[in-house]
Amino acid sequence: MWLEKTKNNKRQPSFAAITGDSTLKEKNHWEKVYSSKSEDEVSWFQEHAEVSVRLIEQTGAPKSANIIDVGGGASTLVDDLLHKGYRNLTVLDLSGAALAKARCRLGAEADKVHWLEANILETGLPEQAYDIWHDRAVFHFLTAARDRQKYVQAVLHSVKPGGHVIVATFAEDGPEKCSGLPVVRYSGEQLHGEFGAPFDLLGQEREEHHTPAGVVQRFVYCFCRKLE
Repeated sequence: MWLEKTKNNKRQPSFAAITGDSTLKEKNHWEKVYSSKSEDEVSWFQEHAEVSVRLIEQTGAPKSANIIDVGGGASTLVDDLLHKGYRNLTVLDLSGAALAKARCRLGAEADKVHWLEANILETGLPEQAYDIWHDRAVFHFLTAARDRQKYVQAVLHSVKPGGHVIVATFAEDGPEKCSGLPVVRYSGEQLHGEFGAPFDLLGQEREEHHTPAGVVQRFVYCFCRKLE
């Protein structure tokens, strides 16, 4: 469900149909994280999402491209993309508190963005709507094979033929947990293998992310094109 506009033209967050105790538990976890910590205190904070911006620019997509940042939360990627002139942006996150932080930071610029408070495994995204799908660190939280399959189906459904998919997770030598939750670590080949034949692997790269506490976390990025 898109965040709806009120009469004063400001979008107010709403969380569509939570189904199941596990989703509610997960949502409560992330609401607590974002309500108790500032944006630059969480381990995944980046002042600028340099790798993500570069990979998005590498697609050659026009500034009018429809881009969705899955798990974008309070990430500064949306700030960087707006600054670059991209104008059809969607940020999806399970946490309303995270989205509220991003909207507050952007001020009036927030009205240029679609904000979607939802679980990516449960929300119904529009069919073939996006030119670029970006996800930095949602996929590695999907420890159950059925959830990874649902995620891939969501990508297949909502990304346009020929569209690009950029997904980053902890690398094989990255952390085993994030925010107290277990994750699945991947090599570039393993990550692409989760998506399979419908996606043409264009490239992969590693990133050494330095957390606000000075800890190094190793990520792997997969950069694919959805086949026609």
